[in-house]
Amino acid sequence: MFTVFMLVKTNPEWLRFPVAKRFDELARYLQPILDRHKAVSFTWYDTEFYTARVTDVWVLTAADPHEYELAVEELRETPLWDRYFAIVEILPGVANAYADNYGRAAIG
Repeated sequence: MFTVFMLVKTNPEWLRFPVAKRFDELARYLQPILDRHKAVSFTWYDTEFYTARVTDVWVLTAADPHEYELAVEELRETPLWDRYFAIVEILPGVANAYADNYGRAAIG
């Protein structure tokens, strides 16, 4: 499974919105992308309680990296990308590749 950890930081514009407006913006911009790209799953982790560098981690998973790429192309065309949130770092990875690449069972 291809997984991307997208480290993001909220920008002041997002924080000025009332909570209801934030959810409206997610429904307007993020949900349609996820609806169009059902092969991509999205999970949002809050991290602002523990770090100042990033406020959230968006985790996107897909069996096919191209599906992820298509979803991100659309995401980049929304205000969520670099307007409401600064994209601090993108960390792609493959679960248990260290074991799979050697034909071994993953630890744990």
